[in-house]
Amino acid sequence: MTDLTGRIALVTGASRGIGYYTALALADAGAHVIAVARTVGGLEELDDAIREQGRGSATLVPQDLLDMKAIDKLGAAIFERWGKLDILIANAAVLGTLSPVGHYEARTFEKTMNTNVNATWRVIRTVDPLLAKSDAGRAVIVSSGAAHSCRPFHGLYAASKAAVEALARCWAAETINSPLRVNCVNPGPTRTAMRALAMPGEDPMTLPHPSEVAGSLVALCDPELIETGMFFDVPEGRFKAFQAPN
Repeated sequence: MTDLTGRIALVTGASRGIGYYTALALADAGAHVIAVARTVGGLEELDDAIREQGRGSATLVPQDLLDMKAIDKLGAAIFERWGKLDILIANAAVLGTLSPVGHYEARTFEKTMNTNVNATWRVIRTVDPLLAKSDAGRAVIVSSGAAHSCRPFHGLYAASKAAVEALARCWAAETINSPLRVNCVNPGPTRTAMRALAMPGEDPMTLPHPSEVAGSLVALCDPELIETGMFFDVPEGRFKAFQAPN
């Protein structure tokens, strides 16, 4: 089991699904979790669950990631309290709507890209100097197989995840000679509310529970991890190399 005793972890989208169970697993590994989400009730449930398991602790941050200035303030608050950050789990995202590429409403397209791409970049920007102060900073950017499969009617979500992967790959290349390790992860089909929206005809009970996925994300936070700029595929249980840019 990965030992994260005393390490400080930031998890976005921590009130439900993969973010919730990853935050819970990080705490169980000994980390102090800064849990960010819009839903106060979900964050409070997470805090109760962490206390009940008797290991780790949490700071709850009820915050909408579309509030970009609040993201900037979050980085300053983390610095003032802890002086560094050891782990980033950039998980928060929305599906948008399923539609032909030419049929998206502009406001839907813009909100989805703002949530999935712009806010993720803003989080990266605010924590980059904090992760640099860690002896073994770890950034896990939650992506999706949709970024590669590009199936019909999923263009908006696929494009947003492809953009996030590009940001992560550049970040990894820029920090390759530092202790920071940056990797993307594909959770695969998982029993979440987003998956139900994306695949309405699918039986959710045939899919892994988010708690089964969380362990793979926690393993990517191990201080002993050496891989960076890679894509970890949870269903296959292995790292994959991205195709190098030409």
